[in-house]
Amino acid sequence: MAKRILIKPLITEKTTKLNEEHGAYGFVVGLDANKIEIKKAVEKHYGVKVESVRTVMDPGKFGWNRTPFGISQGTKGRMKKAYVTLKKGETIDFFSTI
Repeated sequence: MAKRILIKPLITEKTTKLNEEHGAYGFVVGLDANKIEIKKAVEKHYGVKVESVRTVMDPGKFGWNRTPFGISQGTKGRMKKAYVTLKKGETIDFFSTI
């Protein structure tokens, strides 16, 4: 099975602000993807030059709710995020293909 590196772009208020101020974009990436693989995948997929990559591991969370049928328990899965800073003058348009 092929290793998935880029899963989806992150489009949030935080990433929008990072993009406006620093030219950085956010992505949800595979849990076992490293910075070098992320850099190569972004450059290949979007045709841009990457300056730096920062990664963050978002731990899974445990929670429960009271329902009429008893207590419902569950977990929210782990996620790895990558914040990619592009070189000056480079941009990515996520909405051009919609």
